[in-house]
Amino acid sequence: MIVINIDKAKSIGHGIRRAMREEEFAPHDKVIAAQIPGTDAVAAEAARAAIRVKYADMQTAIDAAATPEEIKTALGV
Repeated sequence: MIVINIDKAKSIGHGIRRAMREEEFAPHDKVIAAQIPGTDAVAAEAARAAIRVKYADMQTAIDAAATPEEIKTALGV
């Protein structure tokens, strides 16, 4: 019988979540960091705020998960 350590699974899930969030942030971070004239930094920051909310909800779902399947569902995989 295979026994899964749910705390370790949550830790792995959070690592995956962080990587996904970083990937989504990357294009917006470049716009904000470069401060290129003609780019819409306000829109980029609004997109970053939406991404933060999305991944905060995902974090809450992972923390509340009781099974590996619930973690996978929270991650959308």
